[in-house]
Amino acid sequence: MKSRIGNIVRKTKETEVSISVNLDGSGKINAKTGLPFLDHLVTSFAKHAMFDLKLNASSKDGIDHHLVEDTAIALGNAIDDSLGNRTGITRFGYASVPMDEALADASLDLVKRQYHRIELSITRDQIEEISKEDLEHFFRSLAQSLNICVHISVKYGENDHHKIEAAIKALAVAMRSAVTLDKRQKGPPSTKGVM
Repeated sequence: MKSRIGNIVRKTKETEVSISVNLDGSGKINAKTGLPFLDHLVTSFAKHAMFDLKLNASSKDGIDHHLVEDTAIALGNAIDDSLGNRTGITRFGYASVPMDEALADASLDLVKRQYHRIELSITRDQIEEISKEDLEHFFRSLAQSLNICVHISVKYGENDHHKIEAAIKALAVAMRSAVTLDKRQKGPPSTKGVM
């Protein structure tokens, strides 16, 4: 079996991000972005997806928005790269994940048709020193760069930190299921014959 490893280096005038992801890993993670809550989200995602992940991201301009955005883009690009032509995968994934009083659902299709609908239900302006709009942008940028169809919805909750954690973990568990290789699946999992 060909290894399913994606490597991306993203260098802009604003940030520098290098990432390696192994879809068939065991959840070994080393994530350093300089933003503790962003590290926590990326680590939670990789851990619950069971991906091995090495991520180093740094800001050149000191603007958190650019760092959050480029980290999400590079992560999505690396996973997309590791999926290759997506032959033999399960393709679909769904998860419902509680985090204390919060509950989030994620449904995804690894077809190469980008669509996302993300409802995080955040009420505070800032969570752990990252703005609400940057957290929402993280999820959108990740979804767009993954090149998949994904729906994420926080059903309810009172604590915004818990809502975000439930959402990222639901996405991770759904992704873990969808990227799983199905021995019965020959070729792309599509009636079209391509993804």
